[in-house]
Amino acid sequence: MGDPKFLRRTYDRPKHPWEQARIEEENKIVVKFGLKNKRELWKAQSRLRNFRRQARELQARLRAKEPQAEKETKWLLDSLVSLGMLEPGTVTLDDVLALTTQAILERRLQWLTYVKGLASSPNAARQLIVHGHVALGSHRVRAPGHLVRRAEENTISYDTFSPLVTEDHPLRVAMKEKMERQAAAPPSEPPAAAG
Repeated sequence: MGDPKFLRRTYDRPKHPWEQARIEEENKIVVKFGLKNKRELWKAQSRLRNFRRQARELQARLRAKEPQAEKETKWLLDSLVSLGMLEPGTVTLDDVLALTTQAILERRLQWLTYVKGLASSPNAARQLIVHGHVALGSHRVRAPGHLVRRAEENTISYDTFSPLVTEDHPLRVAMKEKMERQAAAPPSEPPAAAG
């Protein structure tokens, strides 16, 4: 077999570690999406940088009229549409350059589990996934950072061997009651301006 390869980081850290504005913005995103740490955010940012780099290179190659660049452009756009980051239809490389980090974070299994209503919060969704209660189709997935393809999105459900499959599980009953209370509560009004 041979010697194992050394693992390399799949993300880049910020160049200036102590920028207050960046740290506050990262903290908001980590809390909103229920990320474990900022490393998961940095991985999403690195993935977005790679997509943008590919788009910029392809734009330059298309201006030079390379025939291979047209094929690679189609492959890149098709892959981003199948991942659900771009809407199907007429997409261009400019749409790739307009992507944000949140577009990638919204395609994570953890976030889609929460959005679909299988968990009461993003952190609860992460716990359900890690403990093996969530499946894509018939396959149990234990990676909260798994990017869900558009075709797989409707197959997110509780795993068939999970006790959460039954409607009368205490966690599901409590979550249903919480959602009913939120639906019955009047919308909160913005605080009045002091004056």
